[in-house]
Amino acid sequence: MNVVVKARRIATHVRRLPTVVVAGLAALALSGTALSANAKTVNVVAAENFYGDVVSQLGGKHVQVTSILSNPDQDPHLFEASTATARALHRADLVVYNGADYDPWMDKLLAASKNAQRATIVAAELVGKKSGDNPHLWYDPATMPAVASQVVKALEQADPANKSDYDANLATFLGSIKPITDKVAAMKEQYHGTPVTATEPVFGYMADAIGLSMRNPKFQLAVMNDTEPSAKDIAAFENDLRTRQVRVLIYNSQATEALTKRMLKLAQQSKVPSVSVTETEPAHQNFQQWMLSQLDALSAALGSQP
Repeated sequence: MNVVVKARRIATHVRRLPTVVVAGLAALALSGTALSANAKTVNVVAAENFYGDVVSQLGGKHVQVTSILSNPDQDPHLFEASTATARALHRADLVVYNGADYDPWMDKLLAASKNAQRATIVAAELVGKKSGDNPHLWYDPATMPAVASQVVKALEQADPANKSDYDANLATFLGSIKPITDKVAAMKEQYHGTPVTATEPVFGYMADAIGLSMRNPKFQLAVMNDTEPSAKDIAAFENDLRTRQVRVLIYNSQATEALTKRMLKLAQQSKVPSVSVTETEPAHQNFQQWMLSQLDALSAALGSQP
C-alpha cells in the first residue's frame, strides 16, 4: 500500500532562517573558497546521519563527513537550522539530503550559501519521489543503492586520484546490503498480506517491500502531519487493536505523543506486539545493522502471533 502524503508535518515546524544565519552565509561567501578538486579530503555534509554513514563507508579515509540530524532521541520534525549548520554547508564539497519536503530547511540554507563548485545529491530526485509522497525514503530498499552510486560519482569527480578506492568501497557497500534485501524477500514469502498497522508511515516503504497489508493510513497521515485524526479514524485504529485485526503495531519511537502512547497502551492490553522504528540512525550502529535489527524485531513480532 502506498501512502500519499499531502502535507509533511515537518513543514509546520520549519522556522524562517534567522537573520544571523543568512548574514553569516553572506560573509562566508565573500571570504571563503571551495576546496579544490585536488584536496586530499572531501568535505561532505549530510542532512541525516544515515546518509552521512553511507558516505563515510563509501569515502573512507578520503572524506570528512558532518551529519546534521544525528541524535536518535530528538524528534527530527522539530529541527531548526543554526549558524554552525550554515558554516558546515558553506565548506562542503558535497551535500547529501533527503528531499521530498522532509528537510526543507536544506533548500533554504543552500540557496543562502551559493557555491558553484559544491555538488548536491537529493535522494528523492534519484528515486523519482516528490513533495506529497511519503518522504521516509531510506526505508525503501531501492534508495540507498541509488544514493551510494551517485555519491561515488561525486567523490570521484571531486577526488579522481582515489577513484579505485571509491569503486572498491561501492562494491563492498552493495554487497553489505544484500542481507537486507534477502531478509525482506524471506519475510515477504512468509508474511505477504499479513495485516499490520502503524502510528505513522515511517516504515511504509519497507512494509510495502515485505508485502504487508497496512491498515489505518488516514490515521497515520494525520499523525505525521501533526493534525488530529478524525474520531472515525481513531475508533477504527482502536478497534483493530482491541479485536486483534492486526498482527503488529509499528510506531515511531522518536515521536511518541499522547495519541501514540494511548495506542501503545491499548496494544499492550490487547496483546498485540509493538515494534519500534526510528527516523534517525541509532548511535553505535551503521545503516545495515540498523535496518536488519528493525527487520529482525518485526519478524519476531509477526512470528509471535498464531
